[in-house]
Amino acid sequence: MPLNSSAARARAVTGRPPDAVTAVVFDLDGVLIDSFAVMREAFAVAYREVVGDGEPPFEEYVTHQGRYFPDIMRLMGLPPAMQEPFVRESHRLMHRVEVYPGVPRLLADLRAGGIRTAIATGKSGERARAVLAAVGLLPLLDAVVGSDEVPRPKPHPDIVREALGRIGAAAGEALMVGDAVIDLQSGRAAGTRTVAATWGEGRAEQLRAQRPDFVLDSPGLLLSLVRGGGGA
Repeated sequence: MPLNSSAARARAVTGRPPDAVTAVVFDLDGVLIDSFAVMREAFAVAYREVVGDGEPPFEEYVTHQGRYFPDIMRLMGLPPAMQEPFVRESHRLMHRVEVYPGVPRLLADLRAGGIRTAIATGKSGERARAVLAAVGLLPLLDAVVGSDEVPRPKPHPDIVREALGRIGAAAGEALMVGDAVIDLQSGRAAGTRTVAATWGEGRAEQLRAQRPDFVLDSPGLLLSLVRGGGGA
């Protein structure tokens, strides 16, 4: 049964961890980094360049978070040509991306504890590695997989399986941490346990409806969960 935040906190600090965890796979946006202001501005510029006047439907766009940008355009019935200006503006505004509090310590402490870490993101691999380098997180991660580097993006399991393969981890000993429904679906399909991250933009009720194994409201709780109560 999925845990709410308070239950997950209790489990994390009482020394009753989940089964052995040797690896953690993270989504990127909304989990490690707060890039939503940048996304909003880049999306608006791309929409007006390619579509024209009118209000850019950003609120609909964010309901598809976690998906590969071309797939979102298809689902929204928007021109694929929006990708070029969206990527261009995202790079131009990259300096405004912020790291969620506690994330650098989380990644550093996971590494110190021998836990391998990877990213499985809706971004392209090149974009993901660029933004992670810009915010200083890339050296703290063992692998980064973008949606353009697998046959099928989320919610299919391919990207999580690829991430696990790159770090030499078994699905049964891994957690998939995400703030979107398709993150949880992808992790579950790949055979990992799933963690709903609600410290960013994730909608808690939608995530709980997916019955994840854990629902956590801060990065520190993830560290405590993996350690079985060892701090954070």
